[in-house]
Amino acid sequence: MPKSAYKRVLLKFSGEALAGDKHFGYDPEVLDLLCNEICSVKQLGIEIGIVIGGGNIFRGLAASQNGMNRVRADYMGMLATVINALAVQDVLESKGLKVRVMSAIQMIEVAEPMIIRLADEYLSDGNVVIFSGGTGRPFFSTDSGAALRAVEIHADAIIKATKVEGVYDKDPEKFSDAKFYAHLDYQTAIEKQLKVMDLTAITLCQDNNLPIIVYNMKKAGNLKRLLLGEPVGTIINRSRS
Repeated sequence: MPKSAYKRVLLKFSGEALAGDKHFGYDPEVLDLLCNEICSVKQLGIEIGIVIGGGNIFRGLAASQNGMNRVRADYMGMLATVINALAVQDVLESKGLKVRVMSAIQMIEVAEPMIIRLADEYLSDGNVVIFSGGTGRPFFSTDSGAALRAVEIHADAIIKATKVEGVYDKDPEKFSDAKFYAHLDYQTAIEKQLKVMDLTAITLCQDNNLPIIVYNMKKAGNLKRLLLGEPVGTIINRSRS
């Protein structure tokens, strides 16, 4: 069996990714593809934590910009991430994986409280652990929540799933001359405002020397290839190219 370059990773993908072309809710084909990718990685023996956004159901920041109280809107967005976590748990378990959902907001009927010691034990025992509820506090994005959880579980890397090949200097779906970056250092990503993750998340990764890998989740096999060390997507770390 091929050996992974990583022992433990944190996979981050947006809620919008689950919606596919539907723009709201779930696209069953996208959800199945994503879960198949996770199953293929588990066969390598990699320990996987997951953070999912909630934008396919509710976006707190957008709602606050339209007049809703920001704190209330952000809590609603956190609840959306729990719904997404349960949906992914259901599909992964139907494919034979052991899955635990933990929430930064207590709701013990559907998710376990976020206790990092237990999360570490679950991961070591072969469970996929889905971290929901963001950081449990308003004003923080799920990118920041993903970076925080990755640092807490001592992940070897945070893997961000997108709909394009990696990081570009501008939107490649709008500009044919967009420049692709195979490698970036944290400071360059911050200075060029490349929208890899938000500033809080990138800074947290930089402070803890946690690599960020951005890849195209729509291509089957991409996740497995990058975790085997193949040059897939964009890697962001401390080294300057």
